[in-house]
Amino acid sequence: MLVLLGLLGAFAAPLAAQDRLPPAPYAYEQLRDPAKEARAKALMEELRCLVCQGQSIADSDAPLAGDMRHEVRSKIAAGESPDEIKAWLVARYGNWVSYDPPFDGATAFLWLGPLLFLLLGGWLAFGRFRRGASDDAEDSA
Repeated sequence: MLVLLGLLGAFAAPLAAQDRLPPAPYAYEQLRDPAKEARAKALMEELRCLVCQGQSIADSDAPLAGDMRHEVRSKIAAGESPDEIKAWLVARYGNWVSYDPPFDGATAFLWLGPLLFLLLGGWLAFGRFRRGASDDAEDSA
């Protein structure tokens, strides 16, 4: 009986932690103008969710992503350009909110890191193959 009660408690705890708040009134909001909605969706695909960080705000289910989608749509409806909105969000949250951060001192390793690792790997492989060839030449002599 005690084991059954423990199992019931283990499964009931996650259920109690579920969000019981109703969805935000703007959760399913879309702009009436299809061209503006297309611009908003394209921008939402370029912006990283602050909670998930691996998803764009267009794909995320996090409540904060819903707020960001609402901000993007509101600013597009007010006539701001996607570049202005992106600049505002970058100023507010930093460069990492964008999936395409600019090249500067803080992001240099992001841009140059793969090239450095590729060069390092090539240098190590070249040294290994050259050493293997010299070992084969010594064995045959």
